[in-house]
Amino acid sequence: MSLLVGVLSLVLSWDRLGQVLYAVCAGLAVVVAVWTVRLLVRHAWYTHRLSCFSKPPVDSWLKGHLGKMKSTEEGLLEVDELVKTFKHSCSWFIGPFYHLVRVFHPDYVKPLLMAHANITVKDELIYDHLRPWLGETSLLISNGEVWSRKRRLLTPAFHFDILKNYVNMFNTSTNTMHDKWRRLVADGTTTIEMFDHVTLMTLDSLLKCAFSYNSNCQESTSEYVSAIVQLSDLIIDRRQNLLHHWDWIYWKTKQGKQFKEALSVVHRFTRDVVQRRRALISQQRETETKAPRRKKDFVDIILLSKDEDGHGLTDEEIQAEANTFMFAGHDTTASAICWTLYNLARHPDYQEKCRQEVTDLMEGRDGQNIDWDDLANLTFTTMCIRESLRLHSPVQAVTRKYTQDVALPGNRTVPQGTICLVSIYGTHHNPTVWTNPYDFEPQRFDPTNTDRSSHAFIPFSGPRNCIGQKFALAELRVVVALTLLRFRLAPGENPELGSRSGGIRRLPQLVLRAEGGLWLQLEPLPTPTMDTPQAK
Repeated sequence: MSLLVGVLSLVLSWDRLGQVLYAVCAGLAVVVAVWTVRLLVRHAWYTHRLSCFSKPPVDSWLKGHLGKMKSTEEGLLEVDELVKTFKHSCSWFIGPFYHLVRVFHPDYVKPLLMAHANITVKDELIYDHLRPWLGETSLLISNGEVWSRKRRLLTPAFHFDILKNYVNMFNTSTNTMHDKWRRLVADGTTTIEMFDHVTLMTLDSLLKCAFSYNSNCQESTSEYVSAIVQLSDLIIDRRQNLLHHWDWIYWKTKQGKQFKEALSVVHRFTRDVVQRRRALISQQRETETKAPRRKKDFVDIILLSKDEDGHGLTDEEIQAEANTFMFAGHDTTASAICWTLYNLARHPDYQEKCRQEVTDLMEGRDGQNIDWDDLANLTFTTMCIRESLRLHSPVQAVTRKYTQDVALPGNRTVPQGTICLVSIYGTHHNPTVWTNPYDFEPQRFDPTNTDRSSHAFIPFSGPRNCIGQKFALAELRVVVALTLLRFRLAPGENPELGSRSGGIRRLPQLVLRAEGGLWLQLEPLPTPTMDTPQAK
């Protein structure tokens, strides 16, 4: 004991303490110096390798374009200027940390989006913030062979035969939303903010399709739905704060603690559903001839999916895919619906033509539901939806990294490890690709028009990248068709701002929204009353 006291006294003496502190500080200084040198050498290497791409002016070699990528209306206008100036691509770097190639022409987009899955990596700039929510192995996050296997296992969940069942749920959720709108109009509220209502409707639909769960979230508060909305908002906030990109800082902040609380609600809900459903499936196998079988939902299908070796997904993997389905499906589809209704409100001639198409389709029916077979007959309505997806794409860009160099036209090369930002917005508004790119012209998507490049229109990140695009397009057509059948739409104003709102200002966040909301005026239309058929 006396020996220990002696040692501590020696170590803690002022002289020794000063030496210890000096050694610690010197060590930290060396670590910081080495890290800084490596960072600057890496920055110089990428700057040299990316010299084959044109580069917008920067304030300094070190700072680069830090602060110039804005999630505002002005940010989108700056993208327009980039596209007009550089035509197809440019390099971009955010301090010495992130080095990007931005592409906005089909000829440059195609090699990147069509690169083999084995060399494609989801980058840390966009996808790292989603990992705590969606997991490391979800389809949206995973890479290489893991991604390929997940894609094969999940494809049956989006087969046409399964989508047919989902259409009934789209109708039900849309009917609930329209009932709310009629009540609001009857009470004197004729101008409605679209995103609030449509987002709840798409969440309602997804919960029915994914979990066979009737949340009633359009009529009352749901803890799970509130947590999903909060997580989406917190991810947006985190992306916009560079210091919050580091986990060891973020998890100590107020926002980080709120994220963890909301995350526990979402994960607990999904975990409980998957565990109960696996037990139910086991029970049904034992009593298959006695118990009536219900229609399968998303969780049922992926629980039963097997790969070529007979292996299925673990409970953790299924939870990750269910969380991804909810995250990726509700906001993007809601944004697409809202902007489609907005564009039709601004173009009453196209709105009326769509309404007539739907009215003709529903003529002589006993009910007002859209069936699966109807979707193929909504030709002009689908053209308007696609043009709205071009003009107001829900997702403005996707990013990728590659484990080897990728060749682009013009003898340009994307170096291994560079973040490639595929600008969906830039490609869709590129005047060298589209005539009058800022105008709403549905005729661009006439089925007889086959001249367009395969990667000129990429609202779902390209031909093979969004597994849920058929699901989204089916829901879009159902909601838009029923809305036009029941309401006449006109542009509205935020009642709190009135004429001071100054028109629509786009707000690119996780999905494209509108500053202060997207307000439309609703005029309920008379619906034909059908006589109930008499039993024979």
